[in-house]
Amino acid sequence: MTDSYTTITDIAEGTYSELRSKFLAFAIPVRTADEALEWVAQYQKQYFDARHVCWAYRLGAEGQEYRSNDNGEPSGTAGKPILGQIISHNLSDVLVIVVRYFGGVKLGTSGLIVAYRTAANEALAAANKIQRLVEQQMTLTFTYDHMNLVMRMVKDLSPRIISQDYTDDGSVMMSISLRLSHVDRVRSYFIVNGHSVVHIETD
Repeated sequence: MTDSYTTITDIAEGTYSELRSKFLAFAIPVRTADEALEWVAQYQKQYFDARHVCWAYRLGAEGQEYRSNDNGEPSGTAGKPILGQIISHNLSDVLVIVVRYFGGVKLGTSGLIVAYRTAANEALAAANKIQRLVEQQMTLTFTYDHMNLVMRMVKDLSPRIISQDYTDDGSVMMSISLRLSHVDRVRSYFIVNGHSVVHIETD
């Protein structure tokens, strides 16, 4: 399983015009399908006078969740080309909305595909992109005697330390978050004489 993927940091815009039809594209960072649909509703309200508000989103570290919508355009001529551009840019956790103002001249199936694809590409090309890690949270419980083992792991794997608490019985509880590919390696640091000296719980 991949433990990093590329997404965008802020809303980016692009435009495309063809035979007096104008296409306004917006690339928006999102985390969930509900959030994406809220943005769609907001843009449909804002651009109520447009002929079509078409969109697609792709979510998850491996882009495993996706959806597209033609919003009245011929099937496969809007949402699918928009989604194709998100995939082409190798992005996830991204919604792209393309608003069309009809110019009075029909573009035909191939013309629509080109228009929506180009508008989406313009917005995605303008977006600021970042790598995002997929992380796993873990809670480590250990005695103070084994603090050096834990700190060696922290030095080598560089997890984020979320919290660290000392219990009444002299144990230490440390909550960490680290990249998914490092999870299995954590356990190897704490094996002493064939047994783990640190209790690990994954959240």
